[in-house]
Amino acid sequence: MHIEPAAPDPALAGLLPGAQYADAFRAVSELRSLDARSAAERILGRTPAWMRALMGLRNGLVKPFGLKTGDAPELPHIGFFPVLDTSKTRVVVGFDDRHLDFRVVVEVLPAPGQRRRITMTTLVHTHNLLGRIYLRLILPFHRLIVRVMMSRAERQ
Repeated sequence: MHIEPAAPDPALAGLLPGAQYADAFRAVSELRSLDARSAAERILGRTPAWMRALMGLRNGLVKPFGLKTGDAPELPHIGFFPVLDTSKTRVVVGFDDRHLDFRVVVEVLPAPGQRRRITMTTLVHTHNLLGRIYLRLILPFHRLIVRVMMSRAERQ
């Protein structure tokens, strides 16, 4: 599956008003039965060991700053991520914290030849200097992680 950067859909801006950062990556899947929930579970639900290690490191580093390191037990989750909204074509995950709020949107729409177009969009709204620094530090990892995670959409 070929994953490429895409322009974020402006219609998604309402999911996180004031977001200062947005990116999107797109791929086409041969899996005809793929819907948003199953794609989100494949992409976000099975985290590679090296990513779990990075998240553990991140949690250890940010805990002294009072940032969230756990999940929101009152919400359903896909992997690390609380599910905020779901439909047949779109799943929105994310949470709000002191330094920044983020949303990840996994959208699956029909593509030519009975294939499915998967788009993963990330929106981030920073609240303060710590949020802006954090965003700058994680962006190189974020881009790599998104590509790796999206490549898992076609795997069982």
